[in-house]
Amino acid sequence: MKKIIVKNIALEKFRTFNPWIYKNEIKKIPKDLKSGEIVEIYSQDKEFLGIGYANPLSKITLRVLSFFHKEVIDQKFFEETIRKAYEKRKKYIKSSNAFRVVHSEADNLSGLIIDYYNRYLSIQINTAGMENFRKEIVNAILKVIEPKGIYEKSDEKARKKEGLETEEKVIYGEIPDKIVIEENGVRFNVALKSSQKTGFYLDQRKNRKIVSDYVEEGFKVLDLFSNTGGFGIYTGKKGADFIKFVDISENAVFLIKENAELNNINNIQIEKNNVFHFLKYELETQNRYDLIILDPPSFAKTKHEKAGALKGFKYLILNSLKLLEKDGLLAVFSCSHHVDLDDLKKVSLSASKDTKIPVEILEHLFQDIDHPYVLNIPNSLYLKGFLIRKL
Repeated sequence: MKKIIVKNIALEKFRTFNPWIYKNEIKKIPKDLKSGEIVEIYSQDKEFLGIGYANPLSKITLRVLSFFHKEVIDQKFFEETIRKAYEKRKKYIKSSNAFRVVHSEADNLSGLIIDYYNRYLSIQINTAGMENFRKEIVNAILKVIEPKGIYEKSDEKARKKEGLETEEKVIYGEIPDKIVIEENGVRFNVALKSSQKTGFYLDQRKNRKIVSDYVEEGFKVLDLFSNTGGFGIYTGKKGADFIKFVDISENAVFLIKENAELNNINNIQIEKNNVFHFLKYELETQNRYDLIILDPPSFAKTKHEKAGALKGFKYLILNSLKLLEKDGLLAVFSCSHHVDLDDLKKVSLSASKDTKIPVEILEHLFQDIDHPYVLNIPNSLYLKGFLIRKL
């Protein structure tokens, strides 16, 4: 097994069990190292630090799989690691038949995502290190979970950075066009072959319930960036009088209608539109809402995009406040690691100042438990938000 020597600046990461080691934190890489190859990791003082896989093509050049222990990375390793993650989810997720089984480095499998949808799986193999163990990973999944089918939806951008091609396909069994899942008594159609990401935003499960618990009969709800209608459908089940969904995706808009029918919700309006454009003309109407949900896609995939993202968030929050009735509620989320909770609060405070509308924070909201936030891995906390009331 080849050896990689890291610089002293990387030692703190090993002491705090942070598995991402960047290229500038590495002292020496073997010249004949293959992308994703398993390596032993040492300090400049020849102290053994762990086992991981390395890819010279990637900015995150080294990903640690085992700290301070010479773990053998083989079929048994993947079976044991996936089983541990799967059993943990079955223990904690009681309200749904859909959940994330493996959440990359938060489950000690950096570069691998596995989502469970009522006996069917959607997976992402996003790094060269995981790609090299594709056969072992699939075999481990079949042994531990025994799914009816597996569909691969690997992240094209992530794989490109690793020097890998991307292809979406069924890799085991059969995948139906629609899979019906249920969470907290609400049912959804999931179309793995045409959906975004790995199929459905499972990380918002807890937040959909928290936000919808504030809904009262007669509420008018506006679900922006609604995707397949998760938040809005929940509010309909809680007695909302009217729900308007806005999303730019044709596939998402089609599934909103199906999901509403699946839950016997008829009091809806669906608009295929750019949310920024929609808000501009909605303000010119008499339409006002008791609850608005803002759950946009990641505006800042890098720290260089943060300033533009905050500008976008301010526009959305400011205009949403104007559309709210007195005592109305606004749920705001950021799924970007680079836009944190304090950033959202500062932008909201600025929007409050400009609109002369004070606001009260009712709830702080984070990703659900099947998307673990490991304190040692800062990037594992990515979804954050809050529910505020217009005073």
